[in-house]
Amino acid sequence: MSIKNIRKEVMLTLEKEIDSFVDKFLITAEKIWQPTDFLPNSQKDSFISEVEEIRELSKDLHDDFWVVLVGDTITEEALPTYESWLMDIDGIHQNPDNGWAKWVRAWTAEENRHGDVLNKYLYLSGRVNMREVEISTQHLITDGFDLGTSSDPYKSFIYTSFQELATYISHNNVAKIAREKGHKALAKMSRIIAGDEMRHHQAYSKFVKEIFKIDPSEMMLAFQHMMQHKIIMPAMHLRDSFGSKGGLFDDFSTVAQRVGVYTGFDYVDILKKLNTIWEIDKFTNLTPEAEKARDYLMNLPDRMYRITERIVIPKTKFDFKWMLPAQL
Repeated sequence: MSIKNIRKEVMLTLEKEIDSFVDKFLITAEKIWQPTDFLPNSQKDSFISEVEEIRELSKDLHDDFWVVLVGDTITEEALPTYESWLMDIDGIHQNPDNGWAKWVRAWTAEENRHGDVLNKYLYLSGRVNMREVEISTQHLITDGFDLGTSSDPYKSFIYTSFQELATYISHNNVAKIAREKGHKALAKMSRIIAGDEMRHHQAYSKFVKEIFKIDPSEMMLAFQHMMQHKIIMPAMHLRDSFGSKGGLFDDFSTVAQRVGVYTGFDYVDILKKLNTIWEIDKFTNLTPEAEKARDYLMNLPDRMYRITERIVIPKTKFDFKWMLPAQL
């Protein structure tokens, strides 16, 4: 049987448990929080005063913070790109009865709330040029991105396990900064979003752990492949109006590191956590090739940490159109 067909068989095996995964790791619309829970209620007389409070508090947060929050929002709003990619994985298809498709739709529905609430909050803050933000969002969805996973479920679940943990870290750090600045509502909102991301990370890392039990050598090789080629960030092709594809990513990444929302050290820490979660040091039935892959993965965090220590984050002031006054 080909490697591709083996992967499909593994996905079919896991699909038998998909309902339990949905029940354990996802929450129904009626029970989970909704964006309105964190925003001023436009049906109440206190709406205007609550908006004014948000605008006043937002003045004390540095431009770099808002740049990071905008980037996080745009990344969350590019959800159609991520769903279309997940639906193309071997073992997942559009058949309404397909269990994996049920998972992808339910996961997408939860994630959709993140961009929704953040977008509305940015709008109410009065700190950013929303038209430029909207242009960047449309570009990011239009441009798409190549994760380096093709339609391979093993590599795809490595990616989602890593990326969900990365977004947890980013939103959680935003919450810490907002709380330190007295922006309690934004802090609470970001912390709750981070909690969703952690729950999703736990789900995807569980999928990987189950695959390791069935097909350890191929799963180890997929893990090595993804880390050798590095995890592509969803905002990789970020740009502003009339800008080139990916033209904003390096500047945005620099600001995120400078603010301390997501750094190279976070990337290394995530890899170390995944090695631990999947207990890759404990496998005894690997092929020689997979043994080498395991050795590579075990040694990679220390090597990357030494490289990251030597990186100097520039203090350059970047002019993002998101932060410029709207043209009247």
